[in-house]
Amino acid sequence: MQSYLKRILSARVYDVAIESPLEPAPNLSARTGNNVLLKREDMQPVFSFKLRGAYNKMAQLNPAQLKRGIIAASAGNHAQGVALSAQKLGCKAVIVMPATTPQIKLQAVASRGAKVVLHGDSYSDAYTHALKLEQKHKLAFVHPYDDPDVIAGQGTIGMEILRQHNQPIHAIFCAIGGGGLISGVAAYVKQVRPDIRIIGVQPVDSDAMHRSLKTGRRATLEHVGLFADGVAVKQVGQETFRLCRELVDEVVLVDTDAICAAIKDVFEDTRSILEPAGALAIAGAKLVAARDKLKGKTLIAVASGANMNFDRLRFVSESAEIGEKREAILAVTIPETPGSFREVCALLGQRNITEFNYRYSDPKEAHVFVGVQVRDPSETARLVAALKKHKLPTANLTDNEMAKLHVRHLVGGRAPEVKDEILFRFEFPERPGALMNFLGRMNHSWNISLFHYRNHGADYGRVLVGLQVPRHDKNALKAFLDKLGYRYWDESNNPAYRLFLG
Repeated sequence: MQSYLKRILSARVYDVAIESPLEPAPNLSARTGNNVLLKREDMQPVFSFKLRGAYNKMAQLNPAQLKRGIIAASAGNHAQGVALSAQKLGCKAVIVMPATTPQIKLQAVASRGAKVVLHGDSYSDAYTHALKLEQKHKLAFVHPYDDPDVIAGQGTIGMEILRQHNQPIHAIFCAIGGGGLISGVAAYVKQVRPDIRIIGVQPVDSDAMHRSLKTGRRATLEHVGLFADGVAVKQVGQETFRLCRELVDEVVLVDTDAICAAIKDVFEDTRSILEPAGALAIAGAKLVAARDKLKGKTLIAVASGANMNFDRLRFVSESAEIGEKREAILAVTIPETPGSFREVCALLGQRNITEFNYRYSDPKEAHVFVGVQVRDPSETARLVAALKKHKLPTANLTDNEMAKLHVRHLVGGRAPEVKDEILFRFEFPERPGALMNFLGRMNHSWNISLFHYRNHGADYGRVLVGLQVPRHDKNALKAFLDKLGYRYWDESNNPAYRLFLG
């Protein structure tokens, strides 16, 4: 450990890296009842901590090695650190990256002049191929985590944290992929402030370090999850495993919903969007704070990266509320009679409805798929109890993966028994009461045969409604629509409706 302390104190990282700020997260602190601080490594020039270790390693290479060039394997952020370092040192770089790497990271690496080689579906696949190219072309290999100089470079984060916050710290949380970040931070912190807990965080589907520490030997995963691609590592390093066994207090696991919720938490406090791996430490801090009932403690989470693909944001947004237990997904069975639909909405009260899916299928009863915002799981339980009390059987699907990922998009289909159906597309104002206003003004003898609504965060809710309106009521229907005041379109002749719903 003395050797690592010396390496970290003399690490050459500030030619390319900044001393990232340690910032308070006021909203997250208030919600958890603790002082949560974020170490903003997402603010580095490559939006990740990885350039610290990459440059420190490459700065130690001799002129002959630099002249031949270097090679690295990476899921993205290490690649950008190597590419920037090569640019700074004036040497060529070849980076082997998994074919699953987000486009934003591929473009960032190529834009810095590095040659990108795509191979395999995970870091481990890319690593194996990079070793072959290293031998073939006599290049210097820059490992993303299992190298003392790389570990020492990442360890400067721990050095900065203790310098920036000299008050008591309960725990420092770090994401773990191969283990370089947490090894470096722990190697410094445990020498200087051994009372501080060092806690690693991994996704449940990429938990190589967690398994390794549990069994006492390095585990090899058959498959790794790809959502948090920055930590999708099948096997941790030998040196990082040795350091973690000696220095890390605990490794906790979080799921995808919790990661998405952490991304939202950081956005609300900083207006920055972390990538999934970058938000792992925050998700872990929340988990430990709740599990251990911590209050008034200082918890520091390393926000390790922000190379987020824009097209993932919709998934993150939908998953965040569930990860925070602030959205309940319910299946409510109602009698197929006029007014029962409105009764469900009345029981939901002034809560914000995030989703409402229904399609006529049976003359006796109907199943409604509902998403609703809640404050916590206890409110969900009370809501389910209230619906059941009114003889509306209700199933809580909030933790049902199939329901969240698939069924919510498949509710519907044809309804051959529905007669006189007219299909309308509406723009409802996104405010509580808009749906009840619609139901209250509608003729109670008309039956709703189809209803689909999903809150997408726009100014207006896009709603699809099927109404069974007898032909002699057409004038009354027009009067209702005009008085309602919501924009609408008659979609009864839309080919998509005819092919899949009509």
